[in-house]
Amino acid sequence: MFLVLDFYYIFNILKKNHLMSKQKFVGEYPINASRKMLFPYLSTASGLCEWFADDVNINNINKTLIFIVDGEERIARIDSVKKNRHVKFSFLEDGEVKKDHDYLEFRLEINELTQSVFIRIVEYTETDDLEESFQIWDNLLSQLKEIIGA
Repeated sequence: MFLVLDFYYIFNILKKNHLMSKQKFVGEYPINASRKMLFPYLSTASGLCEWFADDVNINNINKTLIFIVDGEERIARIDSVKKNRHVKFSFLEDGEVKKDHDYLEFRLEINELTQSVFIRIVEYTETDDLEESFQIWDNLLSQLKEIIGA
């Protein structure tokens, strides 16, 4: 038990001091729905809590969103948004944007050949196993597709 606690202690120190490098995850998921229909699910608190997070709260004072996932809170601000096209959330630490890459971006794009819509997700993750990230996003996008009937 001491070794397990010691490992987690060291892991949290490395994480807190940004000594662990982040992996860039990019996933593209075709989805049978219009960008206009999908965008609120990617850009609003009510839409995101239907498929992405357990809850999403808005802090109107600091203009931030509080994502609650598996009991953990992550505070983010919207860095860029273009209606029905993309939204980018930057995660904050102590009220400031982290120096390392820590953002989540959703882009709604159209395949020129097929005219089908797909979601491009860009995320920086601390996991060493990008396959795990693909599985997580596969499950999340399956939930979204089920909700919208795609």
